[in-house]
Order: sequence, then C-alpha cells, then structure tokens
Amino acid sequence: MTNEVAIIGVGMHPFGRFAGRTAMRMGTDAIRAALADAGLRWRDIQFAVGGSWEVANPDAIVGLMGLTGIPFTNVFNACATAASATEACADAIRLGKHDIGIAIGMDKHPRGAFTVDPTLVGMPTWYGENGQYLTTQFFGMKANRYLHEHNISQRTLARVAAKNYRNGALNPNAFRRKPIPEQDILDSAVLNYPLTHYMFCAPDEGAAAVIMCRADIAHRYTDRPVYVRAVAVRTRTYGAYEVNTTYAPVEEDVSPSVYASRAAFEAAGVSPADIGVVQLQDTDAGAEVIHMAEAGFCAHGDQERLIADGVTEITGALPVNTDGGLIANGEPIGASGLRQLHELVLQLRGTAGERQVAGKPTAGFALLYGAPGTAGATVVTT
Repeated sequence: MTNEVAIIGVGMHPFGRFAGRTAMRMGTDAIRAALADAGLRWRDIQFAVGGSWEVANPDAIVGLMGLTGIPFTNVFNACATAASATEACADAIRLGKHDIGIAIGMDKHPRGAFTVDPTLVGMPTWYGENGQYLTTQFFGMKANRYLHEHNISQRTLARVAAKNYRNGALNPNAFRRKPIPEQDILDSAVLNYPLTHYMFCAPDEGAAAVIMCRADIAHRYTDRPVYVRAVAVRTRTYGAYEVNTTYAPVEEDVSPSVYASRAAFEAAGVSPADIGVVQLQDTDAGAEVIHMAEAGFCAHGDQERLIADGVTEITGALPVNTDGGLIANGEPIGASGLRQLHELVLQLRGTAGERQVAGKPTAGFALLYGAPGTAGATVVTT
C-alpha cells in the first residue's frame, strides 16, 4: 500500500541580491520559515532532499541547522532541479520509507546572463562560443521560430513580461518589484530578437523549502494541507528542438515539457481544465508562451488571443505566474521550482494576499524546464 502525500509547510528566503550572505545561509532561512509554517522543529524532520547549481554539497546545510543524523540526498537537474527534489521527497513518503521530509533549494549566481561553460555538461567548447548553449541566443532562436510558425506577435511577449512585473510588484519575496509598461519592454535593448532585455529573467540568489508528510497525519500540523498528486520528470527525445541539439533531426519531436505534463496529469487523474492556477518556466517571455501550449492549456497559436484578453492575469480564467514568475523573481536555479510550489500552496490555501486568485483554486500546476532538455511537471490539489 502507498501513502498519499501532503505539503504542510513552505518557506522562502526572498530572491534578489544579498551581498555577504551565502546560499547556505539563505537556505537555513527558508528551512526555518517552512518549519515555522508547519509548527515543527528541525529534529522532527526525518530526511531531506536538496538541490543547487552553485553549492556542490547542499547536504552540508545540516551543519548549520543541526546535526541530527538524517539522511540527505543531493539532486541536480539544471532548472528542473526542484522537480527532482520534490519527486524524491514525495516518493520516499509515498513508499513508506519516512513520514516527514523536506525538499530544499538554494543558489547564489553571479551577475550576467546564463552563459554557463558548456563543458560542464559534456558539450564541446565551440558550442558555447557560437551561441548555442545556455545563452540568450538559444532562447531568442527558439522564441523566434515559435512565433513565426504560430503567427504570434512580439507584443504578446511584452504583454507576458508586463504581467509578470505587475504580479511581482505584489510579491514581497520578488527580486523585481516595479511594474514595467509593455512599450518600455518592447523599447528596451534587443538582446536576441524577438527577445528584449526586459523579456528575460536574471540569474540571482535565494532559497525555498517545502515540508511534506503522510497525508493521514497532516491534520496534526495544519488544517489546510495541500496534496502532491503527481510529479513527472522527462528528458528530451531525439529530434526535439532543445538546448543541446547539435545536428538537424531526421524527424522532429515535441519538447520534454509535453511528455512531463501529460504524465503528471495522467498520474494525478486531472486535466488542464481542472487547474485553477499555473506556474510556468519563464526564463524568457517566449518560454511562458510556448509552455502554455506544451502543458496542454491551449492550442499552439491561441496564446496571442488568450493573453490579449487577460486570461492569464491574476483576475483571468487561467492565472499564470501569479507571483511574477522568473521574470520578476529571477532564477536561483536550485530554488526556482520550490518557489513555484510555495506560490501554489499559498494560492490553494487562500493566503496569497493581494495576488490571491478569486475563489481560492483547488488545483495547481507547475512546470520546470532545464537544460539540456529535462522537464518536470507537478500537480497539487486541496
């Protein structure tokens, strides 16, 4: 018999720039916030899973929190790291190995674009030198191709970014907390067409943590549990147009985001129509547009109309990135997906304050996409 899994505590260290503060210290703040949210002490935690790009051994955080001897598993899957941490934590509880655990993410990235050394993941140096790796060039090429194929305008990208800046202004944990008008976004420097400067997120600093337990004991800690219905992680297949595509495919295939989303919905027993609040990877505004269709929330090409009609606004029928997403929060890679869960839990509890979706949604969805082509999808419900 397997156990149902509930989220009983969430915590965040704000995202942004924090001189003199290490990723580990930010991680401890997120953990303590999650513990306080659940009414637990560190010694109540039976195991932990943690992920980071910059910190080689996130497990070392136990030295700051307390040496209680718990098992700690380090995970990494680029921007999809938090999906792997969430899945590992939930599965250990679901399979009866532990009753209460915590997933942690933390990072402290240097200023600048995501220009990571490609040799770190087995790619040749020339791959990064000609702009094909984790750079603005790749994101721009992908967005340009998608907009061309589906007759979507550059202004739609500006609308996405403007929405996320507005939402970030309502989020005390966000990095960028100032609304930026659509025209200013369009008029900002073009980094890689069709993406301008203000259409990109920024690598930054922060941490987040989520505490889970067996659902049948969740009432001991909270009267508002949120249930982890499914987590699915998928890698790309041959022919997918993704970061490490080094040669022309014989036949094109879809993004791993499609497969991860489908698997998560199937495992959860819900459909995109049941979802009341959505968190999508928006490394750039084009990514949010693309992921709307890849996750199954609309047909390819319908995004232009839906976004223009305000469907993805907090007040719309399908609120997307209500906390500002990556565009407003930035992306400390290891923490990014747990920030998504933090927001979904607040929304499903009805405690998101000024950015609360009306009617308190009963189901939420989060999608992460990480290079070189790994996607993680999570479904949570009340």
